[in-house]
Amino acid sequence: MIYPKKLNSKKVDLFLGVFSLTMIIISVILLIINKLVTPGIWWSHICIISFIYIYITARYSMTKAINVSGHVTFQTILIAALVFFIDYRLGYLGWSINIALPIIIIIANITMFILTLINYKEYSRYAINQLIIVLISFSMFYLIYKGYAEMSVLSIVALSISVFNFVVSLILCHKSFKEEIIKKLSL
Repeated sequence: MIYPKKLNSKKVDLFLGVFSLTMIIISVILLIINKLVTPGIWWSHICIISFIYIYITARYSMTKAINVSGHVTFQTILIAALVFFIDYRLGYLGWSINIALPIIIIIANITMFILTLINYKEYSRYAINQLIIVLISFSMFYLIYKGYAEMSVLSIVALSISVFNFVVSLILCHKSFKEEIIKKLSL
């Protein structure tokens, strides 16, 4: 099968409606339990944000199943935001920047690298998403420079993979990359 099977929009709408109603009911129950049992610790917010993340991911995956690299970029941004929120709600211990962000960067870059190797002839479809992943990855330099993140082995590995991925992408697909950036910037 060359093209993926198209999802029935009525089934998708029904699933998303039932899913969102279920998540709203569970969220309200969690808020009530949280308020009654541990009013000073808002652990229910973490669960509710996780439900919202799952809903957005499911909705995006079911309705926009066109570009895999778009999914990778979207997931990278959502996961990073979710992890930062969880760390913030827990009193900001720094694990989101020092551990989770480098892991997210490594996984996103490896995924984009595999996509590039598999489909480098059609790289123009991935070029902008690759650039976004690289910019997110290079944000580690800024966080380390400003002292928000530590220069750990995990950070060094994440940055190394980011640089390697970007260089390989430029070598394999420099013409597509240049054309896609000119096309996007000329709008």
